[in-house]
Amino acid sequence: MKVLVIGSGAREHALALALARDPQVKEVFAAPGNPGIAQVATCLDVAGSGSDPEAVAALAVRTQVDLVVVGPEAPLVAGVTDAVVARGIPCFGPTARAARLESSKAFAKEVMEAAGVPTARSAVCTTVDAVMEALDHFGAPYVVKDDGLAAGKGVVVTEERTKAFAHAVQCLEREKAPGEDETRVVIEEFLDGPEISLFCLTDGETVVPLAPAQDFKRLGDGGRGPNTGGMGAYTPLDWAPATLTEDVVTRVAEPTIAEMRRRGTPFAGVLYVGLALTSQGLRVVEFNARFGDPETQVVLARLRTGLGGVLLAAARGELADLPPLEWSDDAAVTVVVAARGYPEAPRKGDPIVIGDVGEAQILHAGTREGSDSLVTAGGRVLSVVATGPDLAAARKIAYAAVDAVEIPGSRHRTDIALAAAQNRIALPGQEQE
Repeated sequence: MKVLVIGSGAREHALALALARDPQVKEVFAAPGNPGIAQVATCLDVAGSGSDPEAVAALAVRTQVDLVVVGPEAPLVAGVTDAVVARGIPCFGPTARAARLESSKAFAKEVMEAAGVPTARSAVCTTVDAVMEALDHFGAPYVVKDDGLAAGKGVVVTEERTKAFAHAVQCLEREKAPGEDETRVVIEEFLDGPEISLFCLTDGETVVPLAPAQDFKRLGDGGRGPNTGGMGAYTPLDWAPATLTEDVVTRVAEPTIAEMRRRGTPFAGVLYVGLALTSQGLRVVEFNARFGDPETQVVLARLRTGLGGVLLAAARGELADLPPLEWSDDAAVTVVVAARGYPEAPRKGDPIVIGDVGEAQILHAGTREGSDSLVTAGGRVLSVVATGPDLAAARKIAYAAVDAVEIPGSRHRTDIALAAAQNRIALPGQEQE
């Protein structure tokens, strides 16, 4: 088959690599792609960087692909899947209406309540007075979420009420998105316990989970600094309960997919379940309607089953016919190397020098070809991915490769997967080893 991947980040680089490894996949295209993706796929220009539905659909027809895979959330919300499917081409990713599970946190909460999904108590606010009341009700730590898309950076978790209030007001005062009647902000109770990401592939009926992973949202070591799009991730999670994946499928994913089907907006694609293992049990933190970044980089590094066939089955409604997925026993770690000034004001145009990275893989995100060298073109520049027999070994390979990357003023975390490798993660109510 021939596959077209929409997007230009490290997530899309990971998807393109996994698709290129699949014997069923004859050719991979990417639009718009990036210099790293260009090493394994044919990169093509597309209007709107992939968020113009008709432009993507026309490109899919022109390249005669058998499957379109949408990476980022913006094209999904814009209706790329709707346009591609209307041309008779299978597309992996939910329709615009189903993608509201990500584009509106208030809608996601409504669906979770109807489906009986365990999640944090919350209040949806449209006025400053309602925000003040909700902050008083839930107390510190304060959790404030922009209702709309914010590229993974619309959430503030803080002990400072003034900071929480300021973010809530900023969310209410932002420009309304297309089709949005009013701006809203979600105030939630704080959830204790470690967070986990689980991708659940679905064709609208059947749910097939991938391997759970954990990512690191804060900029600095120890979870300090501002929220980012993600500074690293790892898998597997040996410290998590053995029944975790089964519990998420039966208590979260399947009821949510059934509720979406009941509403007449079936969800097909990947349901990204962000959850916390709290002292009160499993709780959903958020839903996304696409693969997460940087978790995709480590999850796909361990997947042995050909990705193309799986995604095509999901797009065609044939997941129930697939055999169980096969996984490597290795651990995988990814470390994000970010540009100077990330996340507030990432610097672009700085030279990138990649030395000997050994067994690690370098996945491109914010890069472009300069006049005489590779240069930075975004906040999260590269994802360094390594596998090994255990987390300690994978970390060693990954961080040796990070040391071989030279970007002026770049930043990265030094503690990705460290606590897990040292058996220092405990669930609420458990003693740390």
